[in-house]
Amino acid sequence: MTVQVYTLPGCVQCKLTMNAMDRQGVPYEPVDMAIQENLAYAKSLGYQSAPVVLYGDEHWSGFRPDLIQQIAASQQ
Repeated sequence: MTVQVYTLPGCVQCKLTMNAMDRQGVPYEPVDMAIQENLAYAKSLGYQSAPVVLYGDEHWSGFRPDLIQQIAASQQ
């Protein structure tokens, strides 16, 4: 299952999220929210800040190392 990380340029929480996924060995696809369509989709999910992480039917906003660990554990 693919993890998508909706990011914005210069977003500290986005970098922390992607760095944590790299350390945990979680593959992900970065999605640029500077592109209007991507921003509109994140907003349609109810989010106003980056990053927005999508994993299957689950999604969240912000840097959540606890949830990144859960994804890593489920992929082993």
